[in-house]
Amino acid sequence: MTKREDLKIYRNEDVLEIIAAIPSGHYHTRFLIRFKDQEILLQEATIAALVRAYALVSLHPLRRGLILRNKLLEKHEKKIGFAYNQLIEIPGSEEEAVNIISSIVGDK
Repeated sequence: MTKREDLKIYRNEDVLEIIAAIPSGHYHTRFLIRFKDQEILLQEATIAALVRAYALVSLHPLRRGLILRNKLLEKHEKKIGFAYNQLIEIPGSEEEAVNIISSIVGDK
């Protein structure tokens, strides 16, 4: 297992609570995750990317990983209502994703 000083690993028992709400004057949900040692606020688009990655890997009978990378889309590339910055799947990233995560958590 690779030891990285800059990497925090959170288990489910490290999460104190998750708060989801659409702030006043906004249209999209924000997610506040309170851990024992810090809090993070995620935008709806980030959670949508997490859900997409989860579905594409966990619910697929063969697929074992993928990488979504931030891409600044051109006006003609994006759908109406979507932000210009999107987390887009990197084609052929399955093996690299598996190797990255395996190097962190180790083999079982």
